[in-house]
Amino acid sequence: MLFRLDRDLSFPDPNLAEPEGLLAVGGDLDPRRLLLAYSMGIFPWYSRGEPILWWCPPERAVVVPSEVHIGRTIRKALRKSGFEVRVDTCFERVIRYCAMTPRPGQRGTWITTDMQRAYMGLHEEGFAHSFETFHEGQLVGGLYGLSIGGSYFGESMFSLMDDASKAAFTALSQTVAGKNFDLIDCQLQNENVMRYGTKVIPRKLFLEILALSIQKPTLRGKWEVEPVTFK
Repeated sequence: MLFRLDRDLSFPDPNLAEPEGLLAVGGDLDPRRLLLAYSMGIFPWYSRGEPILWWCPPERAVVVPSEVHIGRTIRKALRKSGFEVRVDTCFERVIRYCAMTPRPGQRGTWITTDMQRAYMGLHEEGFAHSFETFHEGQLVGGLYGLSIGGSYFGESMFSLMDDASKAAFTALSQTVAGKNFDLIDCQLQNENVMRYGTKVIPRKLFLEILALSIQKPTLRGKWEVEPVTFK
């Protein structure tokens, strides 16, 4: 059953999603709706010209920050890279680069203008955060996502240099591990995230973990984090 949302600020039970994970259609990208969605394990994903589609897949790719595995090859490459990862210094540039980055098998971007505007609003309200990879003073990679309670919900990443997005993800995992986060939600399996010791768990277990994690205080506002380098 596919649910149609109206102006009411509510979502159906995520366990009622269709087999591929599609749960509902419609509604809006109001910050309150987005925060409610993520706290229930739901996220928007749709293409330009489509109505807003809301998903909660039957399996979830998640990373436990304290258990992140950074392989020897990646560690060696990062030590030689000269990268510096900053946090929350250029969120708008990161999301725009993510929107412009071509994706294999995709035409256009799902990070529409409305989506960009919505997440920039969440950043201004202190819920969305970016990790930005710089090389010789130039932005060359990064990622962005939302933070609620003890969970970070990764949305997208980009890379203009080899390993730049890996640097951003490594800095993210180190940072949220230091803040005692429970998980990084990667949503779907992909090559970028599976190399870090990502676990694929059933929706029921994910929702149980999430329900406890979001009870933690949310670290709202700009994250004052020292730039991360790799030595």
